[in-house]
Amino acid sequence: MKKIIFLHGFYASGQCVPAMALREAFKDKVEVLTPDLPMHPQEAVRFIKELCDREKPDLLVGNSCGSFYAQMIAPKIGIPALLGNPHFQMTEFLKSRIGAHQYKSPRQDGHQDFIIDKQLISEFAEMEQHQFENCTPFGKEHIWGLFGEQDTLAHFEPLFLEHYTHSFHFPGGHTPTADEVRIWYVPLIEKILSV
Repeated sequence: MKKIIFLHGFYASGQCVPAMALREAFKDKVEVLTPDLPMHPQEAVRFIKELCDREKPDLLVGNSCGSFYAQMIAPKIGIPALLGNPHFQMTEFLKSRIGAHQYKSPRQDGHQDFIIDKQLISEFAEMEQHQFENCTPFGKEHIWGLFGEQDTLAHFEPLFLEHYTHSFHFPGGHTPTADEVRIWYVPLIEKILSV
């Protein structure tokens, strides 16, 4: 059975709507792992790499910050990735949100509260400087982007196309609904997995 790891966005968890929709769409056909990612970027990348080493996925699927991580990791380990609304400048996203927040979907450890501070922003800034260093000819062809036409948070298709070839659109916002996942994400995922 093929295996996908879904990497959620910054405010989300492995129980977010896109993650649950993917698991439902592929049940009994493809194993879909939807872990909760650590908040700090170095920890998150280390966690994802260890998970990939252990689980040997056939594909990474990300949304927003999860796509930021997926495009750094997938070419390095030689697997394809589908980047949903990738956010390549997390520092800009976080700067206006310093303070206390809550995750928008439940996390397995039960911790729903977190703090955005200058230290976290500097950690993302450091990672952003190196985020495209793993681009390879393999990655250029095997990292696909899916961009919501109503996305008001991330507008990085031009930057994506500086590094990668395959760009697609769907008529939704930054975080896809369950229906949008079924209608737009699932067919692209099936196509990538069949290559």
